[in-house]
Amino acid sequence: MCNVLPRVAAIHDLSGFGRCSLTVIIPVLSSMGVQACPLPTAVLSTHSGGFGNFLFHDLTDCMADYSNHWKSLGIEFNCLYSGFLGSSGQIDIVAKLFNDLKTEEHQLIVVDPVMGDHGRLYKTYTQEMQHKMKQLVGKADIITPNLTEAYFLTEETYTEEPLGTQRMKPMLRKLSDLGPETVVITGVKTDTGTYANLGYTRSSDTYWKVNYDCIPAQYPGTGDIFTSVLIGSLLLGEKLPLAMVRATGFVSLAVRTTYEYRTPEREGVLLEKVLNTLGNELDSSTYETID
Repeated sequence: MCNVLPRVAAIHDLSGFGRCSLTVIIPVLSSMGVQACPLPTAVLSTHSGGFGNFLFHDLTDCMADYSNHWKSLGIEFNCLYSGFLGSSGQIDIVAKLFNDLKTEEHQLIVVDPVMGDHGRLYKTYTQEMQHKMKQLVGKADIITPNLTEAYFLTEETYTEEPLGTQRMKPMLRKLSDLGPETVVITGVKTDTGTYANLGYTRSSDTYWKVNYDCIPAQYPGTGDIFTSVLIGSLLLGEKLPLAMVRATGFVSLAVRTTYEYRTPEREGVLLEKVLNTLGNELDSSTYETID
């Protein structure tokens, strides 16, 4: 594969208002020098959180023809990246797309298993979808669940208690045992009073931790931004811990900046205010290796 720029097939929904999914994924990847090629799963007038009766147009019936056209043109991707999927049928289609569009051994497949938050599955999520998401995760090289999704994927009982990193190591391994080489769990409240994103690489049996300060606000789209920065960093040659540092630091800056402006949470972070910081030099001392 000899693309001039790294190329990502982004399989996500498109919301016209409220910064999330494709409306944050495309600018983040583009600003990092990565070509983002959207494969939309649905079109919404706004995202589904707090905007009332939004328009929702399901594109499930178009997804196979869309990817078949790409395949007929011989388009190659360095990464296939999926996020929120609205039905069990869409999960089946994305599993097939991974098979159809994967062309090289070193091509990354990244699954952000967007299933729920705060200990609950989203209202649209069924047990069948939960089962099929576990199968989709099995096709991935990298997965980026939040803590709620990690519990559901491992079928463990969710707890809101602060967690020690030693307690999280078995969960990271268990998620990797589903198939992915690399696991990153976001949003873990630790027993030291901090919040952290935790990573695991199976081939080296190595664990990573990146701490961050928690801001008392909930903005949609931060998970999409985190995974996009992580992907962009990896495609540009950074190792996992530094990619985690860049993604954690950028999301933290975006959240902190937005919180200072006091804009409505449902509109998402002020991405436009911070995009120009994505290329800043990193402080490699901000990650820890977990023994």
